[in-house]
Amino acid sequence: MTRPPFPRFFLLRCIVLAAALFGILSPPSLAADAGGETGQRLPRFVSLRATQVNLRSGPGVRYPIEWVYLQRDLPVEVIQEFDNWRKIRDWEGTEGWVHRSMLSGARAIRVIGPLVPLRAAAAPESPMVAQLEGGVIGRLLSCPEGSAFCKVDVAGHAGWLPRAAFWGVYRGETVK
Repeated sequence: MTRPPFPRFFLLRCIVLAAALFGILSPPSLAADAGGETGQRLPRFVSLRATQVNLRSGPGVRYPIEWVYLQRDLPVEVIQEFDNWRKIRDWEGTEGWVHRSMLSGARAIRVIGPLVPLRAAAAPESPMVAQLEGGVIGRLLSCPEGSAFCKVDVAGHAGWLPRAAFWGVYRGETVK
């Protein structure tokens, strides 16, 4: 007398179900890039739209204000979404919630370091257009694929900065 194949198929079904429940079989791109409320990629860089933005401890006006940003166009990273609220992180690692109306999709950068040369071309030996101090805010114009430099505009001076010289772009990210 032979045994029915039921236990073997039952065990296989249990393994597949458990894997699906724990996300093992889900595509990595969907798990890493799921955008919560908007479907946009998380995390992602944006900038502050207003000159005064309240950073709250939670997603809503009932949560206390923990910090107030007083600079427009400051780059921040959206790391979570809930309804009309976005959890952001700044260049120092400070996190909190802001209303989506206070954010712009325009890309911005914050220069890191004491003094950084802004170059005329995407090469370290290229002529210097300007000398930028740490903390200076500018607009991110483009980051070519595979390039160690990105094109930026700071106070009307367009040029190229090494990716390591500013905050506001991911390693290897292409911006067109």
